[in-house]
Amino acid sequence: KVVTQKPAILTEQKGTSVTMDCNIEKDENYYVYWYKQIPNAAPQYVLRYHHSLSSPDKYGDGFSSSRFTSKAPSNIDYQLIISNVDVTDSAVYYCSTWDNSVSAEVSQ
Repeated sequence: KVVTQKPAILTEQKGTSVTMDCNIEKDENYYVYWYKQIPNAAPQYVLRYHHSLSSPDKYGDGFSSSRFTSKAPSNIDYQLIISNVDVTDSAVYYCSTWDNSVSAEVSQ
């Protein structure tokens, strides 16, 4: 499965809102997860969202629905929306989902 994000670079003024897009190629009924990564640090879990929901159902520590949300214009197109953007939001954002195309059987 290929996950495609755009735009590659996004610049916005403080106090406005930004939208990032993520295409998951195929709908396999899994959640989409968003992560934030600042240089020299581990990725931080932002939220998870499923296209059947009206809003994200889980948030990472330090992230809340007051500024971070997600939408799905279609079953394979997802958006991360950050409102009231601040300098501290500057980072690389990643979306991810599950891929069940690879499986293995382990026996003893």
